[in-house]
Amino acid sequence: MKSPHNRFWLSFIALAIVAAPTFAQTLRSDAEASRIVAAFGGAVDIENGTVFVGEPNNSVTPGYVYAFNKVDGEWMESSRLEASNGEASNGFGRVINAAGDYVIVGATDAAYLYTMAGDSWSETILSGSAMVEGDNFGSAVAIMDDRAFVGAPTPPEAPGSVTIFKADDNGAWSEHHVLNSSEAKAGDRFGSVVATGGGYLFAAATRADSAAGAVFVYKHDDETHEWTELAKLSGSDSEPSDRFGSAIHYSQGFLLIGAPRHDGFRGKVYIFAETPAGFQEVTTLVPFDGDRGFQFGTSIASEGNDIWIGVPGSSNFAGAVYIHTATSDKSDWASINKLSVDDVSQRDFASSAIAVENGVGVIGIVGDDYGAGTVAIFEKDEDMKWVSSARLGSPVSALQAVTGGEVTCSEGKASAFECSKVNLASFMPTSDIGGKRGVKVNDIWGWTDPESGKEYALVGRNDGTSFVDVSDPYNPVYIGNLWRTEGTPGSTWRDVKTYKNHAYIVADGAGNHGVQVFDLTLLRNFDGSPIEFEAVAHYDEIASAHNIVINEDTGFAYTVGNSAGGETCGGGSHIINIQNPTQPTFAGCFAHENTGRRGTGYTHDAQCVTYKGPDSEHVGKEICFAANETALSIGDVTDKQNTIALSQASYPKVGYSHQGWLTEDHQFFFMNDELDELGGNVEYTRTLIWDVSDLDDPQLLKEYLSEQKASDHNLYIRGNYVYQSNYQAGLRILDITDVANPVEVGYFDTVPYGTNDAGFGGSWSNYPYFESGIIIVTSGDEGLFVVKQSDLGI
Repeated sequence: MKSPHNRFWLSFIALAIVAAPTFAQTLRSDAEASRIVAAFGGAVDIENGTVFVGEPNNSVTPGYVYAFNKVDGEWMESSRLEASNGEASNGFGRVINAAGDYVIVGATDAAYLYTMAGDSWSETILSGSAMVEGDNFGSAVAIMDDRAFVGAPTPPEAPGSVTIFKADDNGAWSEHHVLNSSEAKAGDRFGSVVATGGGYLFAAATRADSAAGAVFVYKHDDETHEWTELAKLSGSDSEPSDRFGSAIHYSQGFLLIGAPRHDGFRGKVYIFAETPAGFQEVTTLVPFDGDRGFQFGTSIASEGNDIWIGVPGSSNFAGAVYIHTATSDKSDWASINKLSVDDVSQRDFASSAIAVENGVGVIGIVGDDYGAGTVAIFEKDEDMKWVSSARLGSPVSALQAVTGGEVTCSEGKASAFECSKVNLASFMPTSDIGGKRGVKVNDIWGWTDPESGKEYALVGRNDGTSFVDVSDPYNPVYIGNLWRTEGTPGSTWRDVKTYKNHAYIVADGAGNHGVQVFDLTLLRNFDGSPIEFEAVAHYDEIASAHNIVINEDTGFAYTVGNSAGGETCGGGSHIINIQNPTQPTFAGCFAHENTGRRGTGYTHDAQCVTYKGPDSEHVGKEICFAANETALSIGDVTDKQNTIALSQASYPKVGYSHQGWLTEDHQFFFMNDELDELGGNVEYTRTLIWDVSDLDDPQLLKEYLSEQKASDHNLYIRGNYVYQSNYQAGLRILDITDVANPVEVGYFDTVPYGTNDAGFGGSWSNYPYFESGIIIVTSGDEGLFVVKQSDLGI
């Protein structure tokens, strides 16, 4: 029997992001999870020696299903399936089931059935008569003989359904029946997983019974042509939130059902035997060395008497496969072998999807290569032991570089990018600035060489920092790379600031990364070949930090969002004296009590200045303005050993107080909230404008709402302009001559596909402070942009 080898495991990844060693971070939850599930290897299957691997949500290209075959001892790509009507990020390949000459592939609101004819595939697009917006049609697929099954688990105010398609004698496919459960209720997600075997159809409702989950069993009557619901199965000790049915696999008269959230996400697999009285639970399997978070049973496959069970939470989410071997009479399943994948690390999630057939096994490793994903191929050797034989990945897909001259924004476009009054000077994809497969860019800062006047972009990546000479904005030059601190994992969040010709670099969720100190004058050594740089100093009194803030007037740095070791200062500001740039020393802490989600004073980002605003009581003091998850925090940090919390202020419909920047007169503070749009707190991109003319009593002056719905991330102010990096909507420029009434006067959308809705991806940050007037912008999946604000005449 062949079951679709992608499991309903999105909730697992969300758990991993929360349950992994605590980061000081913006909570990503299911949004980040969706990006990981979309990786190469998120769905796999094997049929007749061909390995099929899905890669559903490429940002630049449509989704693909890759077919690999072994040729002369090497696994090689033999063909590639894509939807004939495919678009970028179309979800094609999120689930796969191969059987005989057929492969059925799920996509976003569609399913595609491919039939092998000779050496090529013919395509049939499957769409159901019962499809409605939001039903997630295509999120589960299966095929059995001349019938195909497609789940649509999330219709509004309905339990979900399974649409059944049938092939006629000429091989033409058409809708045959829409299956609805007699017991499933609205929100149960009936059809979230489907599988077949032994003439049966199995359909899961993973949210049934308070998300304990259930699996419904159906049999087709060839005489009446009706589908009969035979049973509703649940685990003997199922509990709410177990998600029983997240994986379903039928083998040789036995039905195996995964409940990966059982017992605090430890997970369990229930085994049912087919009997004259129906399917009866006969035993259960649990991880012999399991701990909470393992999610044993996320995926299931089998070969002969061997049952493969995916455990992507094993070993701090590195992942593994547990192989249970049954006795010949299937009376005992106690023989266990743990199959580990070489070269995986935490949050690689190996075994999120698995398949096995005729001595070949494939294991999806969706977190590998920074979420690009790979698969590991295992084969049985002459001693019948499983050995690793190949590691497969997809080619890098990226936008083409744009260099050689300015591209004027004309009729709303500059090259492929939507724009208004912002011209494109150049674009370098991440792969052109040192990024390997899967690597994304994040934060950015700039440095101007005081001797040569050259301008440089300092670009954070998952795995290190890139240095790019942007002095000729039309022909930027990649100078070199500084790897992350040795022994630390890659990070979604890397931040860099500068002081006295040195860069100070931190990373979040990065173990004992500390602060890297880099001498920027080393960039002068560039001779035409990219340089592998090393830090000139390292500060180890913190481990991970979300951001670093530097007051260049005083020579003090503030790491914020500290975690994972060292002096965390409650997640607030860890203050460092950097007046001697290569000998940083601890100076103190500032944590504003009763702010942050835990009330410990956690700071996500801040700006610390020598105050020159209208509040005469504080002029000349060192003041920090911070976004503390739940509120604006203002603190006096002049005396590093006796810091003073001056005031805090919250606002309506808080999502996540993220970052902000002062106007140049220090009278107003513009702040963004990263999660208010995504959480539905507000419909349009919101910027909070604070009147901070009285530091002891800040007042919310205005909530500015954009015409876009994108989530906002980082913003900076220069003169009368605010430069906002608003994720999917790209760079947005506001004129704040009238502070209470900002006007958008230009934009450059760094994401030439998709919509400008709430969520992550797109423009992470920008730096508008070069004397030349160019603006450098990072965009996560895309790379580095150099743009010019056309109405400034630069």
